[in-house]
Amino acid sequence: MNMTVLVLFGSFALLMFLGVPIAFAIGVAATLTFLLFMTTEQSLSIVAQQMASGLDSFTLLAIPFFILAGNIMNRGGIALRLIDLAKVLAGRLPGSLAHVNIISNMLFGALSGSAVASAAAVGGVMSPIQKRDGYDPAFSTAVNVTSCPTGLLIPPSTTLIVYSLISGGTSIAALFLAGYLPGILIGLSLMVVAGIIAKRKGYPVAEKSSFKDVRAAVGRAILPLGLIFIVIGGIISGVFTATEASAIAVAYSLLLALVWYREIGIKDLPRIFVDSAVTTSIVLFLIGCSIAMSRAMAFGDVPSTISSFMIGLSENPVIILLSITAVLLLIGTFMDMTPALLIFTPIFMPVMQGLGIDPVHFGIIMTINLCVGICTPPVGSALFVGCSISGVSIGQVMKPILPFYFVLIACVLLVTFIPQISLFLPQLILGY
Repeated sequence: MNMTVLVLFGSFALLMFLGVPIAFAIGVAATLTFLLFMTTEQSLSIVAQQMASGLDSFTLLAIPFFILAGNIMNRGGIALRLIDLAKVLAGRLPGSLAHVNIISNMLFGALSGSAVASAAAVGGVMSPIQKRDGYDPAFSTAVNVTSCPTGLLIPPSTTLIVYSLISGGTSIAALFLAGYLPGILIGLSLMVVAGIIAKRKGYPVAEKSSFKDVRAAVGRAILPLGLIFIVIGGIISGVFTATEASAIAVAYSLLLALVWYREIGIKDLPRIFVDSAVTTSIVLFLIGCSIAMSRAMAFGDVPSTISSFMIGLSENPVIILLSITAVLLLIGTFMDMTPALLIFTPIFMPVMQGLGIDPVHFGIIMTINLCVGICTPPVGSALFVGCSISGVSIGQVMKPILPFYFVLIACVLLVTFIPQISLFLPQLILGY
């Protein structure tokens, strides 16, 4: 057991330190672990078999379709229409443009399913406007970076689809419903902090919207928002599966961007398809390697041993949950969300089962913890994208982003220790 852990995680850490791409580091670490128990030919064969069989999943087809739908919406002018709606919703709150940024990220992130795409699309529009109105660019960047991960919780979310696969088939419909309240909780909490800071610094308040402006903004955004009702409504009602919903999302977003809004043309589609295919290949190769690594961990009895060790440290579930939260927050600072989810879900799942934690609740715990990681250095993808969009250095944004970090961690603790925040909607709507 000790040798298995040493080879698996030691080789993985070494390869990461040497700058090897994370998917290859995972695959090599899994292969080296199997070499402890079998020949080279058998090790290579079982890794290849695990990668192939792990990707042979109807559920996983949802990932390329949702990625494609997100790319179409990102280039199809959807973000601008959602920002107009957010301006109406933010009203005359202190620092209204900061609230517009947060609400826009919640809306666009939910539609695109990508925090990075949301940070780029919304931040690209809002940063110049906020700078023109006298907002500190570092503050604006902090707001954009910390609010963009809400789309990973508010469905449809490819992150929750990946968790469903790796956790053994947890209900996607239940996971999607479970993500709403935590995602909204984060958004509202960030708005409170942004409002307090904005009022203290005297940032301007937007002019009152007329009824005509409200009607126009709602009219412009109602079709994009219709996608959420079609996808989530269809999944919950059982009309179609999450995979079928993802294909419908592509058709719907194409109809909007290509035919209705005409923001993209036929000539733009090949580039959108190629970009989506590249992103999909990276994600699926990463999933395949992670499944092989999970098999290697199971072969060496790593998850159950770690579970026994953690439960043996304390009989207090609160201490164990705090320990897992601390580990996940630390992991998120140096590992991207998808590989962290794929590697550590099988490790912590037995611990959660021993504590009687519902798998849907655990999926939200994993996701919300790792959402914080994409906003933090040194690997935070949302942080790097947000800073590059606004032209602010990471050093400049660290001070204004600290209050938002504290709010994110407070939300993590609330969601972790109050299961009903996650489980209320699945129980109410699905009778979960």
